[in-house]
Amino acid sequence: MRIAIVGAGAVGGYVGVRLALAGERVTFLARGANLDAIRSRGVRLVLSCGAELVARDVAATADYAAAGPQDMVILAVKAHQVSAVAEEIAKLFGPETCVVTMQNGIPYWYFHRHGGPFEGRAVSTVDPAGACVRGIPPERVIGCVVYPASVLSSPGVIQHIEGDRFPVGEPDGSASDRVQAVSRCLSGAGFQAPVLENIRAEIWLKLWGNLTFNPISALTRATLADICQFPPTRTLAATMMAEARTVAHALGITFRVPIERRIAGAERVGKHKTSMLQDLEAGRVMESDALLGSVLELARLTETPVPTLEAVYALVKLLGRPLEASAA
Repeated sequence: MRIAIVGAGAVGGYVGVRLALAGERVTFLARGANLDAIRSRGVRLVLSCGAELVARDVAATADYAAAGPQDMVILAVKAHQVSAVAEEIAKLFGPETCVVTMQNGIPYWYFHRHGGPFEGRAVSTVDPAGACVRGIPPERVIGCVVYPASVLSSPGVIQHIEGDRFPVGEPDGSASDRVQAVSRCLSGAGFQAPVLENIRAEIWLKLWGNLTFNPISALTRATLADICQFPPTRTLAATMMAEARTVAHALGITFRVPIERRIAGAERVGKHKTSMLQDLEAGRVMESDALLGSVLELARLTETPVPTLEAVYALVKLLGRPLEASAA
């Protein structure tokens, strides 16, 4: 299968190496030092057990048109980066190309084939100018939830921390031929990639922790264990989760785990810095809109009061203003 990896960072690099070593024809869309490293040395993956895998027989380019039509595009950039590459991604499309979205948070295509009063509505917080919908039509999308943790430790080098689960699903919940093909492809590379009937419920389950612990972590510079073991912030996290759960319930989503169990799971991760805190410390734009702002948009749509989420969002957006201004 011809597979383009858009974003050869922590997630894209991890997935791309495993796919390439499983025999797929992988092309990395990258730039700068990362592109140079991949072209000269391939992509090196350091597994959590210490073993190393190297994918040398891969293509790498910054030119989307040169990559040509693909069978699958794995979209592995962060949510706020999608609109900037959406027009270019269209150059990778053949008649049957599907796009596997690996962003955290509520995706721009959330209401595609959703049914009900919000059917087809755009999520403007993550696609304010409509670039994502135009460049990557929701009809091409297969949803994917990313559970593994990894980091881009240096150009062309990925450090895998833990996890191998990438559940996938069609927006309409069908077990289509293409989603089955995506599942088989990822499974063949050693990932757990079950096809889910309700990918949105899985998106919410992952988001439930991200929308809570990421902003608290960024605001306090605290790790997951710190947040969960300090009673005031543990209570704050539970309050935020309860408000988010009410929004999800208004959209027909139920959670298969209770709040305390979800918090306990985060606590077990230990002294881990969230991705938002890592971005803040590295001077990168934080995912505040995808992880929290989009939930506030859905709260307004469903007329659900979320005062705690609104307050935390205001604080983390203010914190991130200098980073957004420097990136503009």
